[in-house]
Amino acid sequence: MSFESAQLPEATRSEERLSSSGSTHLPEAPTGHHRKPRRWVHLSLFLLTLATTTLAGSAHYLGFHSNFGLNEVTLPWTTLLTGGGWYSFTLLSILGAHEFGHYFACRYYHINASLPYFIPAPLPLTGTLGALIRIREPIRTKPMLFDIGVAGPIAGFIVACPALLIGIASSRVTELPADFSGLSLGEPLLFQFVTWLFWGSLAEGQSLNLHPMAFAAWFGLLATALNLFPAGQLDGGHISYAAFGRRSTLVTYATVVLTIFLAFWSRSWLLWAFLMIAMLLMSGPNHPRTQDENLPLDDTRRIVAYVALAIFLVCFTPTPIEVFRLIN
Repeated sequence: MSFESAQLPEATRSEERLSSSGSTHLPEAPTGHHRKPRRWVHLSLFLLTLATTTLAGSAHYLGFHSNFGLNEVTLPWTTLLTGGGWYSFTLLSILGAHEFGHYFACRYYHINASLPYFIPAPLPLTGTLGALIRIREPIRTKPMLFDIGVAGPIAGFIVACPALLIGIASSRVTELPADFSGLSLGEPLLFQFVTWLFWGSLAEGQSLNLHPMAFAAWFGLLATALNLFPAGQLDGGHISYAAFGRRSTLVTYATVVLTIFLAFWSRSWLLWAFLMIAMLLMSGPNHPRTQDENLPLDDTRRIVAYVALAIFLVCFTPTPIEVFRLIN
């Protein structure tokens, strides 16, 4: 859910990648080259990701009914897969909205871009590594770069909000069992507000047993915050460059340093800190220039930039995942 802008002569074009976990520079394509869409590849990857996320969602659904292990639950596999769909369809809707936000922004500016590629992964918590699109042309102006960069996070956030409301409303407050141990999810500000809206302040020893839809929304908020980090080839990096120009290099350095400090605060940031450092070493601190450097953002886009900042703040959590143990 981020994309890489290539620094190229005006007479050349390159292929760029827009993804949830950073980007990789791809080989150049001749000017005016438009590849024939391979829809079967996109569909196959989507179906595989649907399968892996449904399996992950089935585990979340079983855990939801077990009430933190208080209940012994045995469910038919058909029920598990149906329950897993709550997580799978919600998460794929958020990721899909994000990618199609970028895609339709590219279409609006007549920029050659691929349909989304979903990335299946047999991971127990998520079942996916996200999604990406490929942009095969350089971005011509800063306003175009801004619009394409900001469209994804805003579209994904718009879908995540109602999913969060429905998911939290479908969750339930449960007394944690004695000597409980497991994973504790950090709560972004928006997550905390919606939880309070439906359930008020939880008593000590209580926890919200998340419905799979709520967990998908939580993951969607986290992915949105990660992509809005104002560094490098992330969506936030493109927004920062469109707004600040070459001064965005300082913002990139500050963001990487902050991420390293976050890794000391919570070990769940270690992988993200490593990826940020790797991105800085491979791509360099300077954002590639647009073809026209002289066209600034207008006032409306600057307001939208503040909206993107607000979205980042309400989606961010300093401790995404922590090991939790309750001792009575």
